[in-house]
Amino acid sequence: MFSLLATIDPIAFSLGPITVRWYGVIIAAGIVIAFLVGQREMVKRGLHPEYLTDLLIWAVPLAIVGARIYYVAFEWEHYRNNLGDVIAIWNGGIAIHGALIASVIVAYVFTKKRNTSFLKVADILAPSILIGQAIGRWGNFINQEAHGGEVSRTFLENLFIPDWIINHMYIDGAYYHPTFLYESMWSLVGIIILLLLRKVNLVRGELFFFYMIWYSVGRFFIEGMRTDSLYVVGELRAAQLVSVVAIIIAVVFIVYRRAAIKNPPRYKDK
Repeated sequence: MFSLLATIDPIAFSLGPITVRWYGVIIAAGIVIAFLVGQREMVKRGLHPEYLTDLLIWAVPLAIVGARIYYVAFEWEHYRNNLGDVIAIWNGGIAIHGALIASVIVAYVFTKKRNTSFLKVADILAPSILIGQAIGRWGNFINQEAHGGEVSRTFLENLFIPDWIINHMYIDGAYYHPTFLYESMWSLVGIIILLLLRKVNLVRGELFFFYMIWYSVGRFFIEGMRTDSLYVVGELRAAQLVSVVAIIIAVVFIVYRRAAIKNPPRYKDK
């Protein structure tokens, strides 16, 4: 299968006027696998088997809306004069930070409505979030997008990555940093660490905060390589700013809760 990816058409199949792209298929696959992993752990932690299904019914569509709003906000100079393009998500233009922010808000409201600890649910789902991100980045690979700056073929060969990846990073006459791969591999390592940290039985919330720190550190440096960044002002990249803010928030919460709460609940507590 992987040997075909270097020449695969971005369009998976068409049903009349409806075109389904591999990008969407891969994103959907990431969501399904993340769901299966998360649901199994939720049941182990004493939550109802349908809890995650009910949450995703709200979280997935609103995450897409959040991802679009975030992108449009940072590209407003274009969209302010092309308002009809705001809803044209099929032409591209979503940002993962927007999806994450929307998902966190939805999850917080949902857990409060269900009288469940938000941090408990966030801890359970932290590895699943990274699973979705690790898989989803391969959609960027198929589309030959979200790549870094120009490099030589020799540089890519020295990374000891398969030829089918190297060949597909040859875009319009040049080779580029496979930043999708860097982020996917960074996420994969994060998943392994998070699964190991579950056994440590950390204070409730710290698995999620570790996710925030881990992903943000990787994203900060990888974003600096990309050529398609959204900018706040001048050369200040939005993803790097959000990453720094996320790291600060996570560290502050970890320190505060450790210092202010006596005998805080832990991950394995019911």
